[in-house]
Amino acid sequence: MQFLGLINFSFPLLASTTEAADSSMVIEAVLLSLVVIYLASKVGGELSNRVGLPPVLGELVGGVVVGTSVLHLLVFPEGGTDSSSSMIMTFLQTTAGLTPEATPAVFEAQSEVVSVLAELGVIILLFEIGLESNLKDLMAVGVQAFVVAVVGVVVPFSAGTIGLMTLFGIDAVPAIFAGAALTATSIGITSKVLTELGRLNSKEGQIILGAAVIDDVLGIIVLAVVASLAKDGAVDVGKVIYLIISASTFLIGAIVLGNIFNKTFVAIANKLKTRGELVIPAFIFAFVMAYIAAVIQLEAILGAFAAGLVLEETDKRKDLQRQICPIADMLVPIFFVTVGAKTDLGVLNPAIPSNQEGLIMATFLIIVAILGKVITGFSVFGQPEINRLAIGVGMIPRGEVGLVFAGVGAASGALSKPLGAAIIMMVILTTFLAPPLLRFVFPDPKTLAADSEKLILDGASGASMAIESPQLIVSESNDISSQQAKPDSLEN
Repeated sequence: MQFLGLINFSFPLLASTTEAADSSMVIEAVLLSLVVIYLASKVGGELSNRVGLPPVLGELVGGVVVGTSVLHLLVFPEGGTDSSSSMIMTFLQTTAGLTPEATPAVFEAQSEVVSVLAELGVIILLFEIGLESNLKDLMAVGVQAFVVAVVGVVVPFSAGTIGLMTLFGIDAVPAIFAGAALTATSIGITSKVLTELGRLNSKEGQIILGAAVIDDVLGIIVLAVVASLAKDGAVDVGKVIYLIISASTFLIGAIVLGNIFNKTFVAIANKLKTRGELVIPAFIFAFVMAYIAAVIQLEAILGAFAAGLVLEETDKRKDLQRQICPIADMLVPIFFVTVGAKTDLGVLNPAIPSNQEGLIMATFLIIVAILGKVITGFSVFGQPEINRLAIGVGMIPRGEVGLVFAGVGAASGALSKPLGAAIIMMVILTTFLAPPLLRFVFPDPKTLAADSEKLILDGASGASMAIESPQLIVSESNDISSQQAKPDSLEN
């Protein structure tokens, strides 16, 4: 989740950025970037799938490989790198005649375009997830999801903040900032894995998804508080109250809108006769909702998710899902590869003295980050047979949300380098650990089917009979029936 409105993070117009850059070179750089991104996502996803891991994990790892940690094919200026570190810029200088003087401007513009495409990818991802989520199911687990979200914010925030202050002697403001980073949950990564596992609409999946949405709103409020602390040492109470009211009003308004907008949307789609008669109005609605969310200082992706929830109630849901799928296949990988590419694994190098202190703090933060979310699953009540461990594991990944916290903290000067490195390491490990852990705690449907073949008792003798498959039961019962039918036919 990118807290765009809250941290005033906006992309300048491409035209203003490229005034000093050759537009043709920018296009060539973006095309090469997309080639790298799609190759990394496809190769990483296929390899991950072949070893039984979710493809999204492979996309993230592929991004790490082509990014600032390894190959430097896809790097970004916000990571502290410049155009000289980009292998794509070097390739353009060698093959396309890009001059050294024009390289920085082209690099800035190329990075901006890729970042915009990644942001668009996560917006479409959350819109698609909203379409796959049943609003009634989310409301049915609303109380449990709210409890999970609150516990998932309070426990890691309190443990992280108090632990850093008492164990490491960290000052209050940076400790609060680090504790706030522990509250984040990446709904994009978790929901994608749940979709791949076929568990998005399960009871556990709905609680995770609902809790992640609520956790996201709470995360915005927490970020507002700590950003105010880092800025002037005081909390802007008015801004916190505004965020609470606007977030609640927006979500409730989206739910109410779903009951009155569905028929209007279907009527409009039925009257349109040209190509895109369904998907274009849907995207208009999703982008308007995302814009409204960003304007009122919420998240754009929260608006897109709400739009998906609204349109999920329409009769056109299945057709819309089918038409959006190829668009998501083009844009969503850009988001996941970019997240991986921006992750600098150099902070894991213990040979650097500043990283040694960070490694110790990172170990503490990672433990709190994992346990603080796992415990949330055990706060679910009224569901005796639910997989509580899976719910807790589903809340673990911080992903892009944690990176936003780390970025805001670094920009404000509240975080020291060791503490900033520790937060980044926590984000990396929780992001990469969550997909395989989710695969582990959610049994494979084939395994479940095999386990469902159980022993039954013979009523006469009490001996057990092993049933190999449902088809065997049918065939055996048919044989018995046919044998019993023969004497009756002879008597007749």
